[in-house]
Amino acid sequence: MKKAIVLMNMGGPNNLDEVDVFLKNMFNDKYIIGAPQPIRAMIGWIIRKKRLKEAQHNYSLLGGVSPIVGHTKRLKRRLENIVDADIFHVMRYTPPFAHEVIQRVQGYDEIYAIPMYPHYSSTTTKSSIEDLLKEAKKYGIEKQIKTIDSYYDDELYNKAIVQRIKESLGDDTSEDFTLIFSAHGLTQRVIDKGDLYQKHILANVEAAKKELKSQGIKFKNIEVAYQSRLGPMEWLRPYLEDKLEEVVKTNKKVIIYPTSFTVDNSETTGELAIEYKEIADGLGFEDYRVASSPNHHPLFLECLKNLYEKMQ
Repeated sequence: MKKAIVLMNMGGPNNLDEVDVFLKNMFNDKYIIGAPQPIRAMIGWIIRKKRLKEAQHNYSLLGGVSPIVGHTKRLKRRLENIVDADIFHVMRYTPPFAHEVIQRVQGYDEIYAIPMYPHYSSTTTKSSIEDLLKEAKKYGIEKQIKTIDSYYDDELYNKAIVQRIKESLGDDTSEDFTLIFSAHGLTQRVIDKGDLYQKHILANVEAAKKELKSQGIKFKNIEVAYQSRLGPMEWLRPYLEDKLEEVVKTNKKVIIYPTSFTVDNSETTGELAIEYKEIADGLGFEDYRVASSPNHHPLFLECLKNLYEKMQ
């Protein structure tokens, strides 16, 4: 019995030339921009043209490639050592695309597609699953694919989160710091349509707080905020810059945990670690730290292994 695990993620440029590919595909996704074609294509083109140079500059600061690329490859190699399946990964907006990966797994008896999004959203989980299944149908193998919607409340996943927070803290006293769980933003319009993302984020934070408490780790305060908004629409609040402005009045030491992500990417090592650090420095923070995502932490690998085994 040949088994395959396909790790699904949003993706990120493998080089600076792919930045345009990334933006073009993302803003052509009906779950990202809800307008019908050809209006969606026109809106996407306008956003792309406005953002391309800035995005390429930001990726150049990260070495010309998204951090998600290397972390995902290491995650794959290490996961393959502890499961009885071959590991593949598929990206929604950059290579390897679904049509490429489906060709590679069509000879497998069982295919387990696991989202790298721990919280369900139409903009991430649904979009990736639909894209994969659409390609699978072309080869008649869609019934061989099993998937899951979320795992934000998984005990091992939350233990991995706490370990990353502890690594960021080091030998310093946790009660001296405010911990902010920063989630990628989503428009209020999407949430109002019934998207579960915000509910899952808040439930994830509660699960992580419970794990922190069980390990005897106490912060001065624990907060939630949202980053990465775009355009004039109303997005989930509080915005991270507003939360930082509020926190600095009572505490000048903060640790940010990027709670939307299982694998570090431009939003964590770029936006949070560089752009928001500039904001924090300007506000007068004495100590601003960004914790790593789970990436290939042994506890996250064990989490993925357990998810795979439960899916069988």
